[in-house]
Amino acid sequence: MLRTLFSARVVVLHLLAVGALVVCGLLGRWQLGVFEESGKPQSLLDPPPVAVATLTAPGEHLTADKVSRRVTAEGTFDVSKQLLVAERDGGLWLLAPLDLGDGTSIPVVRGWVATAGDPAVTAPAEGRVTVSGRLRPSEATDSVQRRVRQLPPGQVLTVSSAELINVWRGTRLRDGFLVATAQSPAPAVAARPVSVSPPTEPGGLTWRNLAYAAQWWIFGLFAVFMWWHFVRDALRGRTRRDPDAPSPAGSTLGDPDAPSSAGPDGPTSGDAAPGAGPGAEPETSALPARTAP
Repeated sequence: MLRTLFSARVVVLHLLAVGALVVCGLLGRWQLGVFEESGKPQSLLDPPPVAVATLTAPGEHLTADKVSRRVTAEGTFDVSKQLLVAERDGGLWLLAPLDLGDGTSIPVVRGWVATAGDPAVTAPAEGRVTVSGRLRPSEATDSVQRRVRQLPPGQVLTVSSAELINVWRGTRLRDGFLVATAQSPAPAVAARPVSVSPPTEPGGLTWRNLAYAAQWWIFGLFAVFMWWHFVRDALRGRTRRDPDAPSPAGSTLGDPDAPSSAGPDGPTSGDAAPGAGPGAEPETSALPARTAP
């Protein structure tokens, strides 16, 4: 048996089965990884920053392809209209309108503070500044929560253009708002920058890759089955060809259809000549006897 299992032809079968199993397993795992990655949000190209006026306009909604784009804005902050956006990561956002000098303004989240008494809240932001950041769409307002919650004066719950128009009367706002990541010149006391993710698109599971993974694993199992089938046939063929293989008990060596020389009363001492009766003499040799010289 071991001689058959380690013969050259069967060893080749062993190697082919192992190779097929490894290759099919790795290919199946690769397709499964592609399937898992397809469900994650996919990062889009992050174009270089452009002027905020090229992406926004008064009275026009911010489209999805402009969300999270990097922009720059030059203007002057109206700190007298600064607001605090409550319930933001355990703290507050500093929100102020940036006058772009063309009769329009855009809300800018200047940063994050832990409390309303933080020095960055009252730090002046005078003069013309250049703000870099990412563009975000206007948030939806929650009128029910606003009626339940009684916020202190100067605080809001959302950054909504529809709400800010009523708060900042006389200000012509562009849709959306800018989350500042840098400001030049920097204020004397700066708030902590608010992190915002680059533009992404929602992922969609590619079930086709999951089917490919299952197919590769099925191919690997089929290779194992074929290996077992060929090895079994090789062992059976050796058993049929091996003359030293033990015969089952009670079997007759040679031709099983050959008649036995034993009679019903036991084995005979010799074969009688054809036609000889029970009293016939045994047949003698036809050669003459050799005489002595």
